[in-house]
Amino acid sequence: MAGESGDILPSYVHGASATRLLGETIGAHFDRAVARWAERDALIVRHQDVRWSYAELRRRVDAVAAGLLALGFGRGDPIGIWSPNNAEWALLQFATAKAGMILVTINPAYRLTELEYALNLSRCKGLVLARSFRSSNYVGMLRELAPELDDAGEELHAARLPHLRRAIVIAEAAEPGFLRFADIAAGATATAAARLASLGESLQFDDPINVQFTSGTTGFPKGATLSHHNILNNGFFTGEAIRLTEHDRLCIPVPLYHCFGMVMGNLGCITHGAAMVYPSEGFDPLAVLQTVAEERCTAVYGVPTMFIAELDHSDFSAYDVSSLRTGIMAGAPCPIEVMRRVMERMHLREITIAYGMTETSPVSFQSAVDDPVERRVSTVGRVHPHTEVKIIDSEGRIVPRGVTGELCTRGYSVMLGYWDEEAKTREVLDAAGWMHTGDLATIDAEGYCAIVGRIKDLVIRGGENVYPREVEEFLYRHPKVQAAQVVGVPDARYGEELCAWLRLMPGESAEEEEIRAFCRGQIAHQKIPRYIRFVDEFPMTVTGKVQKFIIRRRMMEELGLQESGPAASAEG
Repeated sequence: MAGESGDILPSYVHGASATRLLGETIGAHFDRAVARWAERDALIVRHQDVRWSYAELRRRVDAVAAGLLALGFGRGDPIGIWSPNNAEWALLQFATAKAGMILVTINPAYRLTELEYALNLSRCKGLVLARSFRSSNYVGMLRELAPELDDAGEELHAARLPHLRRAIVIAEAAEPGFLRFADIAAGATATAAARLASLGESLQFDDPINVQFTSGTTGFPKGATLSHHNILNNGFFTGEAIRLTEHDRLCIPVPLYHCFGMVMGNLGCITHGAAMVYPSEGFDPLAVLQTVAEERCTAVYGVPTMFIAELDHSDFSAYDVSSLRTGIMAGAPCPIEVMRRVMERMHLREITIAYGMTETSPVSFQSAVDDPVERRVSTVGRVHPHTEVKIIDSEGRIVPRGVTGELCTRGYSVMLGYWDEEAKTREVLDAAGWMHTGDLATIDAEGYCAIVGRIKDLVIRGGENVYPREVEEFLYRHPKVQAAQVVGVPDARYGEELCAWLRLMPGESAEEEEIRAFCRGQIAHQKIPRYIRFVDEFPMTVTGKVQKFIIRRRMMEELGLQESGPAASAEG
């Protein structure tokens, strides 16, 4: 913890790097990538039988971009996309970037109220949507919000969606009131193409290019506004960390609407000439295994729950996944035992852990492919290039190395702000440019970061701080436990008590006392869960993050508990 002079090192790190930031727009970089790797595979979409080279992808992207201009959309106009993973998603991502429009990515799991809020907050002028996905009828929901679609002419004028002018459906058949996605490119004109070419010269890399809604646990989501510079560079450096090249084929089963898919996935690939491979519309573990085997993918992304589902699939051994070399596990805490299984059984010896948040484009820390295994399973690696990080206490002071505090980050990757919400932006982004993440972390003497938990997840039991992540990691050691989630619930005597939800290995059964007995003598008594429940699944967001606030709420309802002072303050 001490430096050569004997002084105690502060928890501050910066990613000094000889590799320069990319000082250009996504469109300019995309065109240079196409010139370099024209005939290589760029996009493979298994469920749509799409297989496009970089040259073909550019031809289609330019046609969609010119078509959007011909429809009347202009630079700076927000255009929403509400769809699972498909080729149209990728086309729109790159087309809006080239035309200087702002892509508003909308969670495929959103329902009516959330959709209405997102479209109105971002003032979307256009919305591209799938006809449906799983149990969601997107066209039907939009008609419910905008019945005026039935009589819409050239432009929509809807009372509840006052900014929306066009609805564009991803479908072959016509839909009354909607334009088909294929009609965008078909409507491109020579004049629009010329405008597109001249636009590219005037766009600046600090222009806003993307609004991503954060999955908040309370209140309405906020729209993190990101620039070309934010996400192009983050995609590039994420790909650098896993040593992507034009010979790699990246399996992307994570949602494109989230940074994991569209930044770490799509932009990571186009900055290195790698192939983007989509195995299915939404996550399907069997589709991932089939895709890796048949496309000879060399890399794969996912959150821990995705890797667990792949490893535990009954047909796992039927597929040859030996082509895999690297990948990223991120988006949620990565259990140590899961990481070890992934490295051994999926041949992902060079898999990395990444940490970040939507507001930071997203990655701030990432392990290296040649980091010792112990580092890769117990930390989130070291700070990303050109990024600063400090760990602070509740008074805002930088803490010594090894001491827990709030992680703050500063640099090229920090968002421009929350869309149209200055007050909320100021709550997290201070005057010196530091983004306050709300995550509790430590940085050791070598600069490796460990995420301890969320400030809001911290459990205070009888005056003792308990970090749920630590307890979860211990419970994973039980041979019958497949996954664990730990939360705090109110308690009249101690302020809060621990509750563990456990998902057991297939075919296993266990008793509560068996789990507690496993804990006794191994972890401090205050860390042993008072309440234990065995469940088949956890409440999840579409990106695979466990919604702990729902677990807490359900336990409070089941136990008839009310908020107490300490619990309320810990929940924050």
